[in-house]
Amino acid sequence: MTDGPFRPFERDLDEHIALTLLREAVSGGDDGELFLERRHSEVLVFDDGRIRTASYDAAEGFGLRAVRGETAGYAHSTDISEAALRRAAETARLAVGDGGGKIADAPPPTNRRLYTDADPLDDAAFPLKVDTLAEIDAFARALDPRVRQVSATLAASLQEVEILRPEGHRVRDVRPMTRLNISVIVEENGRRESGSHGSGGRTGIAGLIARDTWEASAREALRIALVNLRAEPAPAGVMDVALGAGWPGILLHEAVGHGLEGDFNRKKSSAFAGLMGQRVAAPGVTVLDDGTIPDRRGSISVDDEGTPSNRTVLIEDGILVGYMQDRQNARLMGVSPTGNGRRESFEHAPMPRMTNTYMLAGGSDPADIVADVPDGIYAVGFGGGQVDITSGKFVFSCTEAYRVRNGKIGAPVRGATLIGDGATALQKIRGIGNDMTLDPGIGNCGKAGQWVPVGVGQPTLLVGGLTVGGSAA
Repeated sequence: MTDGPFRPFERDLDEHIALTLLREAVSGGDDGELFLERRHSEVLVFDDGRIRTASYDAAEGFGLRAVRGETAGYAHSTDISEAALRRAAETARLAVGDGGGKIADAPPPTNRRLYTDADPLDDAAFPLKVDTLAEIDAFARALDPRVRQVSATLAASLQEVEILRPEGHRVRDVRPMTRLNISVIVEENGRRESGSHGSGGRTGIAGLIARDTWEASAREALRIALVNLRAEPAPAGVMDVALGAGWPGILLHEAVGHGLEGDFNRKKSSAFAGLMGQRVAAPGVTVLDDGTIPDRRGSISVDDEGTPSNRTVLIEDGILVGYMQDRQNARLMGVSPTGNGRRESFEHAPMPRMTNTYMLAGGSDPADIVADVPDGIYAVGFGGGQVDITSGKFVFSCTEAYRVRNGKIGAPVRGATLIGDGATALQKIRGIGNDMTLDPGIGNCGKAGQWVPVGVGQPTLLVGGLTVGGSAA
């Protein structure tokens, strides 16, 4: 659906002139880059028996950054032209001032490709997409007479980027993204509950709209809704909590992951600041951020500064050994960039961000972990949450959870929230399952007003002494 590959240095800009302007902007500074982007996306929402939304969006532009010390100048424009670039260079240059810096070394080159560069919007004809969403709606309604509403969303996008650096290093990346979400609302005796499930990644749409894929998602969304329909009020108090594998890694992402991003630690605003080399988690806990997993939602061949993505060990056997770094924070902290410099679009400057963040598997059978819970809950699905980076304190809502007594999984519970802080929760992990699983590929992460796609994952875990907020009397 685009007019050929995005080639701004062939269509809009003379590369020599662009490089000259970039060098003028960063002269005397420490770093900088010219980031050019073209993106287009399509979202189809089938809701209440009809197409509710059919949107298409396209944008392109550039962002130019000049960095000196802790200061960065950034200017962007939707006009990819020499005149606009000159104005941007003059603006970004203000951050460099009188200079005195030395341009950092270029990132290492790479030819790695972690995903296809085919446009997912061209993967299926528009009528087929609409027909598939209608089939999903009809299928889910036919599964159970208690189904009252079905919503299915199919989204696809293609992001093409070119990054030009002051030393002349030039990087290109083409990033597809697709996602299918299905939500179901059921009703019985006047009570309504919902369930949802989805999948996605840096792949084409064909796999998502295959019947076996969407049927499985629809059945899972209905299963969750029906579980919640018979859920009892959640208990409240301090108790042991077993966390399921996969998507519950969102708690790890929020409560721990953000606290291990380089900028928060350089500014000493993270609960993990100054703890490098110290024990921050129970023995056996190893946490990684890995942007190199093929086709995953959070993966990137190179980050938005041109650094190849990396498999970065953050916590190893309970010991803090690394942070996620972009180029600016890495330089200021005297370490190497880890390929975590990410931005939402050309309108935003990069910052340290997660890619796919997960905990490695342990050696325990998941059934044995649940059997070790004398009195608590088993949480396998999470919705929204809030985290304070400085203290690490979190509050997460469970979308699917069960009461556990004497190691036996009992009735589902509703209204459960998990309350604690990331650093303490890591220390209280008493069991690590052998079933590490990544999420199905639907995650997004917000930071400082910017959203980027991410992945999470973990094995089944047993955490002792978490505060559970519930609604039971």
